[in-house]
Amino acid sequence: MMTDVVDGSLAPHDRPAGGDPTGAAAARTGTDDSAAAERISEIRERIDEIDRTIIALWQERAALSQEVGATRMASGGTRLVLSREREILERFREALGADGTQLALLLLRAGRGPL
Repeated sequence: MMTDVVDGSLAPHDRPAGGDPTGAAAARTGTDDSAAAERISEIRERIDEIDRTIIALWQERAALSQEVGATRMASGGTRLVLSREREILERFREALGADGTQLALLLLRAGRGPL
């Protein structure tokens, strides 16, 4: 039986028999099956590791991009190099499709600010 759990509580008739009387495991993983819940928890740990890496790389990329822009402008260059931005947009679009284009736009904005 599927139950929508928003606040982590289950009505008495929706609680799993035995085991976790509060339904906390089901609220965290979306399943009462202990093996599935354990596997979901393991997968989510890896997802969280990947997220931390993505965040760190995002921040590093933005800082490097800002440094490039500052160096270019300090030497009398332009604020933007549109051909470079197009290369990045195309690279992400080829690899990830339309979502890649959106991701690239966000990355570019993080490095140079809004246009």
